[in-house]
Amino acid sequence: MSIAQQQPKHNRPLVLKADTYRRMPWKNGGGETTEIAVFPQDADLATFGWRVSMATVGSDGPFSVFPGIDRTLSILQGDGMELRIAGRAPVVLTQASEPLAFPADAPTSARLVSDTIIDLNVMTRRGQWVHQVEKRIVEGQHHLDAEGGVTLLLSLGNIRIDCGDHAVELARLDCAILEGIVLITSDMPTEAYLIHISPV
Repeated sequence: MSIAQQQPKHNRPLVLKADTYRRMPWKNGGGETTEIAVFPQDADLATFGWRVSMATVGSDGPFSVFPGIDRTLSILQGDGMELRIAGRAPVVLTQASEPLAFPADAPTSARLVSDTIIDLNVMTRRGQWVHQVEKRIVEGQHHLDAEGGVTLLLSLGNIRIDCGDHAVELARLDCAILEGIVLITSDMPTEAYLIHISPV
């Protein structure tokens, strides 16, 4: 979808439902990726300015290389994986880890801790866009300021988002594109990922 389509109208959150995400093979053919949102509209893997996706990783092997791209990786499901990123010491990334940022053009390989995992992958084109990914636990009510850039909230449970007299509900793996100040509510501790993307 285009940036104009993605921005909520009248500050209303736009909900992207998990069952509507586009699925496609990895760039290197080694797995499947689920595209949550991309800019520009209908951009492919060579032309996107930014992209938010999930990947199912079922075996050890190399990551796809994306020249000129920065990425942040988080584990959403499964026991995690050990990453070997060129120029860095090996690191084990699990659901308990903070999001890990690294260049998507650095040769990288992964070894699963045990079984298949699902990860969250946020990528921006270096020199055009920058991004930040925060893992949050939502419990009770919290105000969130989503002014400027593009702000997305990916929920791992049930979350309500209120903006003025309008409210939307997120279920597991649904994503909302936010604008302005919103109220986020959950009746129980719910993990979510806050993604902020800004033009350079």
